[in-house]
Amino acid sequence: MKRVLIVVCILAVASMMLPGCGGSDNGAEAPEGGEPIIIGAALCQTGIQAPLDEPALRGAQLAVDELNANGGILGRQVKLVAMDGKSDPVTVGNVAKQMIDQGAVAIIAPSDFDFGGPASREAQNAGLVGISPCASSPLYGSAALGDKQFTMSMWNTTMGAVAAEYAYNEMGYRTVYVITDDFIDYTKSLSRYFIVHFESLGGEVFFEDTYTQGQADVSAQLARIKALPEQPDFVYISSYMPDLALMIRTLRESGVNQPIVGGDAYDDPGLFEALGTQYGSEIYFDTHGFLSDEANANYSSFAAAYEEKFGAEPDAVWILPGYDVVMLLAEAMELAGSTDGAEMAKAMEENTFELMTGTLEWSDAASGHEPNKAAAMVELVEGEPQFLGWVIPDSIPAP
Repeated sequence: MKRVLIVVCILAVASMMLPGCGGSDNGAEAPEGGEPIIIGAALCQTGIQAPLDEPALRGAQLAVDELNANGGILGRQVKLVAMDGKSDPVTVGNVAKQMIDQGAVAIIAPSDFDFGGPASREAQNAGLVGISPCASSPLYGSAALGDKQFTMSMWNTTMGAVAAEYAYNEMGYRTVYVITDDFIDYTKSLSRYFIVHFESLGGEVFFEDTYTQGQADVSAQLARIKALPEQPDFVYISSYMPDLALMIRTLRESGVNQPIVGGDAYDDPGLFEALGTQYGSEIYFDTHGFLSDEANANYSSFAAAYEEKFGAEPDAVWILPGYDVVMLLAEAMELAGSTDGAEMAKAMEENTFELMTGTLEWSDAASGHEPNKAAAMVELVEGEPQFLGWVIPDSIPAP
């Protein structure tokens, strides 16, 4: 089948990456020029959010090492202070406040609105930039969180549209059965925008079913699919690990062999392993990047620096946005000539950033800090992800 993708050029920062020491308190002693610049990371190192945030923390630590090896930011060394948000919104907010009290000039928030929002609210209250590496809810921006709050991710408006257009235009699918996990805003809004866009293209949604994370039982959804008078061309599942693997395996074991499509929560080595060669094929998802030179010409040098620091090859795509978020904050400070939150936010609004995860620019605060960014389309083949290309949808539903 012909697959035509809109490929966007990815230009990454090409500076030499040098390794350094890991840990939750990452950075060097301050030079004579001043105290170190502190960046706080309120990421979730444990709990259900950890598969996204813990790899991102490793990427952030690598970025700090590189910055310090090349003179730091504004002539000052950089110190990354990380505290575990424990996949609990209250804890995330509390640790963000603690890091602000310790002198953090910017806060890195978890990659989800429900978990990350509390950290960004604390940053906003303190007049600081808060930024999530991969929170994709349209709520993650200036309208809901404040004029100094950003996410590096494409919103679910884009993510849903990319999957809808790929299914309709490239795969030729016309009918779908949707299963929406009502766990968090991410899973609910992703389905919503996918459905809106798929129907706008002319596709038909046979039914939108629901599921609750932790339920560990998809027998009711399975029965409804099998009872349909006509089977759908594919199944769209908006869910999260660990239940996502259970859902897909159960459908496959029960004879539902239609292709399965979803969003960036699928980009999890735990899912790939759980599905394996038997169940891990004809699965498509859009995400934030891919661990290959095909997706980014600078990946090999990045991977070499990562392996030298951590003693292993990169194992999850979430490492890349973790690296990017620190490098972006550094660039914003240099452009602003300051660590002031308002000046940094202005620099972020007015400039385009070339990252390991693609080209990124934001709208202004009055327009919500909407991110303009491509998505990486990926196919799972016998449990192994295959890069299909960078995609920008022809149109994007309104948030």
